Amino acid sequence: QIAVRACFLGFAFGCGLLLSTGRSAWRHFGWYMCSLSLFHYSEYLVTAINNPRSLSLDSFLLNHSFEYNLAALSSWVEFTLEKLFFPELKQITWLSTVGLLMVIFGDCLRKAAMLTAGSNFNHIVQNEKSDTHTLVTSGVYGWFRHPSYVGWFYWSIGTQVLLCNPICVVGYALASWRFFRERIEEEEITLIHFFGEEYLEYKRKVPSGLPFIKGVKLEL
Repeated sequence: QIAVRACFLGFAFGCGLLLSTGRSAWRHFGWYMCSLSLFHYSEYLVTAINNPRSLSLDSFLLNHSFEYNLAALSSWVEFTLEKLFFPELKQITWLSTVGLLMVIFGDCLRKAAMLTAGSNFNHIVQNEKSDTHTLVTSGVYGWFRHPSYVGWFYWSIGTQVLLCNPICVVGYALASWRFFRERIEEEEITLIHFFGEEYLEYKRKVPSGLPFIKGVKLEL
């Protein structure tokens, strides 16, 4: 099953590469296919390097949630319909380039966060503290409290800027912001329980990294 998923992502990346190097109107969609397949494959790869004990098929994040899959499908539908009825909207190369840069920045930041956190990183919020669980405040965690979420936030919006999907840009921004606001509050309750005053001090010094999200409002 792992090989099937890896081959599927490799095939998608190859197809995207062929589209992106051509001169057809689908070139920007090729950039998107490469970005999407690389993101999901690298999620599994970095988890295998960092925290093999937590490694599973779910580490590809291909089955992240119904809402995630619906969002992806919506972006494909919007791109196709707008390409048919407003083809000039899909040929704004400078805007797609901005989106691609957002995607690269977001993915690199997320992977840097995963590598910095090491075995402390897990795709699932942990409710019990393990013996090896430590509070990571160095590297990109010195910039943001939740760099992996910041990276994913800008990566997801960047994919829609890349596709020049105006409706999905707004939809992805709102949905991602709401998801990460709730996720950060849930995670910070756990982190305060794990590390107490140490985390509260870190929280006071370092921003969450996401706009208008301050995290859980809780004191010991």
